[in-house]
Amino acid sequence: MTGQTRGKRHWPEYAMEGFGLGLFMFFASISVSLLDSPESPWAHFIPNPEMKRALIGVVMGLTAIGLIYSPWGKRSGAHLNPAVTLAFWAMKRMKTTDALGYMIAQFVGGVLGVLLAWAVCGLALANPPVHFIVTAPGIAGVDVAFLAELFISALLFGLVLLFVGQRKLAPYTGLMAGMLVALFIYFEAPLSGMSMNPARSFASALPAGDWSYLWLYFLAPILGMQISAGLYRLFHAPRTVSPQFPPDPGGYRCAKLIHEPTQPCIHCGYIPPERSK
Repeated sequence: MTGQTRGKRHWPEYAMEGFGLGLFMFFASISVSLLDSPESPWAHFIPNPEMKRALIGVVMGLTAIGLIYSPWGKRSGAHLNPAVTLAFWAMKRMKTTDALGYMIAQFVGGVLGVLLAWAVCGLALANPPVHFIVTAPGIAGVDVAFLAELFISALLFGLVLLFVGQRKLAPYTGLMAGMLVALFIYFEAPLSGMSMNPARSFASALPAGDWSYLWLYFLAPILGMQISAGLYRLFHAPRTVSPQFPPDPGGYRCAKLIHEPTQPCIHCGYIPPERSK
């Protein structure tokens, strides 16, 4: 199958990736606007910034969990992040054409999600301090922000690989990822804004016209996840890809966070039994 043919056949998965990150950015923009904008009446009910950050973390963690376990997330694999896609591609768990399709869709979907939230929230999203939820280093500076982004990105992807490779842990990969998102927003956001995602930062930078630190949010998450991918390959012998859904995910190499037996997989070629007839 040529790359062009593969792209035509796999466009639903690409669209699901874009739609997923678009929803994530929409809810992130809405929740921060409601809780942080002086123009929002809700901001005055919770004056404590740590409480606000905790609530935003819970909302975004639950959003991530919902997207990962949704039919769309189970179908595409719920990367929702170019750094995740690049890491799986580097591990040879997905084709180059599909990786490009995923990343383009993620960037487009993220931007559309912020623009939609802008249409709903107006100046509450555009004006400071929300400012399109642009990611920027905290008071500790650029170096600390870079290291923090590197660490949380490496930790997230390392745990994803650990969970998807273990039979007992695989079903809980989405729960683990969502919990990490919530925890990182609360504990790490003051250091870097908590991105882990080049498309997420780009989606905010574009309407804001603020490109000041975008390089950091491209480089650190990608580098962090590549480090985890490299370490995983170093300490885990490669396993054979099976065209059928395995009873043991530990013997399975794929680019999905949740490999649902009712959903086809463009990465390993799995076809549900009812569709293969």
